[in-house]
Amino acid sequence: MMPAQLARLDLRWRRRSLLAYCLGMAAYAFVVVAIYPSFKDSTSLNALTKGGSSLAALFGATGSLTSPPGWLDVNLYKNFVPLIVLLLTVGYGASSLAGLDEEGVLGLLASLPLTRRRVVGEKAAAMAAQAFVVAVVVAVFVEAGRWFQLAIPLAHLLGLTVAVGLLGVDFGLVALAVGAGTGSRGVALGIGAGAAAASYVVSSLWPVASWIRPARYLSLFFWAVGNSQSAHGVSVAAYGVLLGAGAVLLAVAAAVFERLDIR
Repeated sequence: MMPAQLARLDLRWRRRSLLAYCLGMAAYAFVVVAIYPSFKDSTSLNALTKGGSSLAALFGATGSLTSPPGWLDVNLYKNFVPLIVLLLTVGYGASSLAGLDEEGVLGLLASLPLTRRRVVGEKAAAMAAQAFVVAVVVAVFVEAGRWFQLAIPLAHLLGLTVAVGLLGVDFGLVALAVGAGTGSRGVALGIGAGAAAASYVVSSLWPVASWIRPARYLSLFFWAVGNSQSAHGVSVAAYGVLLGAGAVLLAVAAAVFERLDIR
């Protein structure tokens, strides 16, 4: 099997579910964009975030909800889009090695003329492809919001698209690394999802909870979508953190998979 064929094979097996995710996100993003003109002058929406409501912040609702960046944050980029991407990547990361090991077929994969590091790299490539396909589909419909009085700078939208994709890959690699080390899909899924949930809570609550604020720099959600990226763009530092975390996690996954005792 030649390099990159394994990633393409994984994507062929998952293309139906990926297509379903993309169609669902396209429909949802279009609805969010299309109804914006009906809410852009609403004062009652902005009242939800007055006084620094922690409950509202937990759902990504802070500041003005009727401005284009605020509307996109609360309805797409601070919650729903990352959630869908994470469902894909964490689930795939947990099942791509540990799941095969539990099913007793990982040995067949390991017998291919590929090093274990190459196998991990191919799995990570397939994971990244899924994450970025969904993020790009959403971005296309968000850009169409210019016809519905909803627009943010294209550079900010492209930055968010890349950041959401990298966020999904990072937590998918957490699950992949845990699965590669333990051979347990359940453990990998639990740790990957738990890490993502903790990161989300910190990123959501830091604007309204002063005691959480210092921990925001440890949250990948903060670097990807939790620091007004729709309004101000994604910083070079944020790209560095997201890419750096992914590189470290990929190296860890490859190292621990080398030591996994395959059934």
